[in-house]
Amino acid sequence: MTESDDDTRHARHARHPGLQEELEFSTHLGDTIRFAVRYGADRRAPGRPGVLVREVTLSAGWPVLQYRLPRSAQGDPHAYGALEREVSAAVALERRYGTEKFGEVFTRVVGFDLEGAEPFVLYRLPAGSPLTECADRLNGDEQAWVLAQLALAVRLLDEVHLVHRTIAPDTVRWDGTHVRLGEPYAVLRAGEAREAFGAAPWASPEQRAGRGTADTRDDLWSVGRIGYYLLSGHPDRGEGPPEDLGDYRRLAALEHSGLFAADAAQRPSPVELLRLLHVPDPLATAVGAPDPLSRGRAEFDAHLARKRRAAASLSPPEPSGTEDGRQPGREGARNPYDLVAPRPSLRARLFGGDSADRNPPRPTSPPPPAPATVAVPAPRRRGRMCPHCLLSVEYDESLLVTIDTKGNRLPLDLAAEQRPAHRRELLRKAYHLCPHAGPGDEAHELPVPYLTNGEPLSIAFVGSSSVGKTHLLAAMLGEVELGGLERYGLKCLPLNPDTHRAFLRERVQSLQQGRRLGSTVQQTFARFADGLLVSARGATPRPVVFFDLAGEDLAQDGMVTNFLSGVDAFVFVLDPLRALRMPSLDPVREQDGLPLRDLGDEAFTTVLNRMERPADGLIGAPAAIAVNKSDLVRFEPAVDRWLGRALPPRIDREALRAESRDAYAFLAHYASRAWLKPFDDSARCTLHFVAATGGQAKGDRFPHGARSRRVLAPLLSIFAMCGLLPGAEPIEEGAG
Repeated sequence: MTESDDDTRHARHARHPGLQEELEFSTHLGDTIRFAVRYGADRRAPGRPGVLVREVTLSAGWPVLQYRLPRSAQGDPHAYGALEREVSAAVALERRYGTEKFGEVFTRVVGFDLEGAEPFVLYRLPAGSPLTECADRLNGDEQAWVLAQLALAVRLLDEVHLVHRTIAPDTVRWDGTHVRLGEPYAVLRAGEAREAFGAAPWASPEQRAGRGTADTRDDLWSVGRIGYYLLSGHPDRGEGPPEDLGDYRRLAALEHSGLFAADAAQRPSPVELLRLLHVPDPLATAVGAPDPLSRGRAEFDAHLARKRRAAASLSPPEPSGTEDGRQPGREGARNPYDLVAPRPSLRARLFGGDSADRNPPRPTSPPPPAPATVAVPAPRRRGRMCPHCLLSVEYDESLLVTIDTKGNRLPLDLAAEQRPAHRRELLRKAYHLCPHAGPGDEAHELPVPYLTNGEPLSIAFVGSSSVGKTHLLAAMLGEVELGGLERYGLKCLPLNPDTHRAFLRERVQSLQQGRRLGSTVQQTFARFADGLLVSARGATPRPVVFFDLAGEDLAQDGMVTNFLSGVDAFVFVLDPLRALRMPSLDPVREQDGLPLRDLGDEAFTTVLNRMERPADGLIGAPAAIAVNKSDLVRFEPAVDRWLGRALPPRIDREALRAESRDAYAFLAHYASRAWLKPFDDSARCTLHFVAATGGQAKGDRFPHGARSRRVLAPLLSIFAMCGLLPGAEPIEEGAG
């Protein structure tokens, strides 16, 4: 069905709400089902700006509620994200507690469709009445039972790391037996930055102010306020313990527990609250379903231990200090957390020795400015390996050129330029011809900053055609352009402003405007797609260049891939449609014409087979596996645990290991062993769930825009492994 068909259908339903048609949606288990439906009339959903709610009757008479994001509300960039977050929480609760009797404390999800023209979620009709309508009819035992079940609901939310944020008398229902929380439309994950939401007295002070990070004890504040409301018959101010709290004997234990404290850290945990209320914790004795990923996690641990043993056997003895008596620090000498010495630079591997500026010392004071009457000297001569032909290039001012709009190389003569600012600007935009292009070779050049700054870092994106390498790189550099690396202590400038501007215009902006990017064209010579100058805390900037070659080029062991042996780091981009044996992906596979491949990615194999391996048999170049298009499997618990969260404000080695472990186990369970070859063959390889676009394209556009998720995670990991990330805990050899 086309988008115009969808428009017609929704317009027809608006005029004739009882009209029967078919509705297709996904269940919480990923199954796609279709029902004949009758639609009720739309009404506004309280507390959810722009969202419409209506009763929908499935088949012969199963009424459900549909919350829908109409086209008129999709101009709000946060509206779709809020609905997606709600669906993620509802699915997580249904998967975890749907077969448990105590799961009835939640409104139960029926299904959802987040890819349609008007995304929606379906819930069972809630039973009972809101507490605002029945609170004055509850006896003492019923009041205690409501309070106990609310505490139980928060305990269950805490187990899946969710904060509901809408627990209040108008959203909590009571049917005489069960409490039932409303739909989780304002949910946050525990640890996420709080968003200002709710009103006194039901929302905690921190939540109302949007201060700090979301905490399960935000919901316990709400439970305490409802308990007071039920016993007193009126709400309190919501700024601290109610003034007459001591008048209610039933709340004495809660008062002394700190439940009414204005600070979340002073409130009890959900488990402690259940104990105070003498309510058994069903999760303390419940035997959960077997974890299908446990075997993969154990396998990850075993492989990690094997890599560590191999690295330790080749590790040189730890030096006691430097020549001048200083102890080795994080930069330069081997860090005590590492299991092997730092990997030698690319130039050292090819030509011997090492670059003197691999880890340049931080200046103790800025150098004195040159007098205005003195011409800026040419950059000092320094060897750099050309990332295209892998030969050393010395800076030579006679080889400087500029490139005009038609691609012509025009000689640049700086001999007469004595103005420092003008000279710097010309060098910033200039190129340096590579002198090694012989007869019949393709001429190529390097941005001058590549030769005049710190040691370069080259990163190649590896994967077959249509796995999303180009979309991932564009999403990555889009996040960089928005300052995504600044909070990690990194400053980024274009390696060449003209080429960077062209990449932003042709790739990044197109993707951000919701357009699907064309496939990377095959090349006869490997050229990098874009480059950055990355500096950390005043250190010498390092050029970082990104290679994005066509999948067909990478899968062939030909001349185009000759440069791979000199690449410093790799991002292996994995496509779930090709890799994962999951029936829920079959409709998308059929639509995109992508069959499963048990033999793995041809490009992975070609690249890994070309890499040099030392005595331990492991490739030294740092690597990251990016499980792209993870939005296709975003409701799987292992994926949802990471994809649904924002990146942390600093690199944490344990968090990197935990995500790598989950991703490895997920791939080991659903894919063939061949897809994990980059991890098996690399001494240091992390794994990440990422989504470059966040949704499926319809034709040449993404209907709800491109919504990248965690795309900087692989890049940050590579930077940490290459010593470019200040303050990061070192990622040891074999850190996974």
